[in-house]
Amino acid sequence: MKAELIYSLTESFEEYALYTESGVDYWLARDLQTLLGYSKWDNFSAVISKAKTSCKVSGHAVEDHFADVGKTILMPKGASKEISDVMLSRYACYLIAQNGDPKKPEIAFAQTYFAVQTRRAEIIEQRLLESERVSARKKLSVTEGELSAVIIEQTGGNNDFAIIRANGDKALFRRSTQAMKKQWHVPSGRPLADFAPTIILKAKDFATEITIYNARYHGMNSEATISSEHVTNNTAVRQTLLERGIRPESLPAEEDVKKVERRLASEERKSLRKSGTIRSSDGGSSER
Repeated sequence: MKAELIYSLTESFEEYALYTESGVDYWLARDLQTLLGYSKWDNFSAVISKAKTSCKVSGHAVEDHFADVGKTILMPKGASKEISDVMLSRYACYLIAQNGDPKKPEIAFAQTYFAVQTRRAEIIEQRLLESERVSARKKLSVTEGELSAVIIEQTGGNNDFAIIRANGDKALFRRSTQAMKKQWHVPSGRPLADFAPTIILKAKDFATEITIYNARYHGMNSEATISSEHVTNNTAVRQTLLERGIRPESLPAEEDVKKVERRLASEERKSLRKSGTIRSSDGGSSER
């Protein structure tokens, strides 16, 4: 395929992209019909039907990617006509391309174009999820540090935090911290939370925040009282998770959050270099 045609098709596909109020891109089937070289709607409708079947077989909800809509078109002498159309997600466009006529150069281009664009969207989504997990882990560290300070302030002891946190873990998982470490294959000396899924990090953080609040509000001044409060809060959070079909001890471990954090930082540095922005040691930036 000639470079000129590739550039032209790329520009055309991006020009026809529309966006929902939340910023999600989509295409209208009537527009995609033209872009993919189909002159008859009936022929293109058959391709859409095949794409819907592929979507269902792949385990995705068809209605999430193919939404039937109506469109008004102008007719001769000022008349108008209502015709059917379909809002298509980027994934739907990819499936349509995969089920289209491979002899058409537009189809050959679209197969690669939407495959690349869909993969790019998946990578972005994955990075966002990883960033959320790193942020949740940092937030939990801050919250646990605050609880530790509260315990020292109100009980005068400095060894109670580890005991209270362990009691909270047992209430949340119905298993000891060590048992969960063994289950998740956590290396010796590493915190359990570094391998916990985001939902567990947020659950632990929420329970800890409640413990901090109540310990201060009620003036709790003993390890036993604060520990009992923390157990109660983790038990309540566990019950909420169970009611939503989430069993904490049955969730698989996630990748070491420290590795995730280093990878995200490395990708950010590469992105800055590629864009010509260099982050200086004092936190500023300069342009090449």
